[in-house]
Amino acid sequence: MPTYKLNVDGAVRAVEAEKDEPLLYALTDALKLKGPRFGCGLAQCGTCTVLVNGQPMRSCMLPTASVGQKAIRTLDGLEKNGQLHPVQTAFVEEQAAQCGYCANGWVMHAVALLEKNPKATDAQIQQGFANVQCRCGTQIAILRAVKKARDNMATAKA
Repeated sequence: MPTYKLNVDGAVRAVEAEKDEPLLYALTDALKLKGPRFGCGLAQCGTCTVLVNGQPMRSCMLPTASVGQKAIRTLDGLEKNGQLHPVQTAFVEEQAAQCGYCANGWVMHAVALLEKNPKATDAQIQQGFANVQCRCGTQIAILRAVKKARDNMATAKA
């Protein structure tokens, strides 16, 4: 089985994986990360989302071999020096997750969106989540949390 060196959350980590093995399995099984989760296995729900070079990608369908040395960011790596990422903080404050299973996808999409467009409009935020699913129906609370994170991040930079 080939060994791949993955740049995960700022650290290069070696994993053994078949060339067509989904990145999700390398992250959860080999590296024991808890953020990305198996949802649908068809890249439709977003539960497995990670950021690859800043872009949200569905790790359930992304072959480990295709990632190379690209920077992979996971929910597990968002916390810095004991501080949650502003999106994580807003999710907690707004109690945006009901069961929490899909939260990884929503948080990772929000981080990517706000890092790319810190002044995203409400419509741009809604559009940015067109392909992320929540079966519990907490989308309104999630959108409220993302808007709060956007506003808090803007205030922190001012």
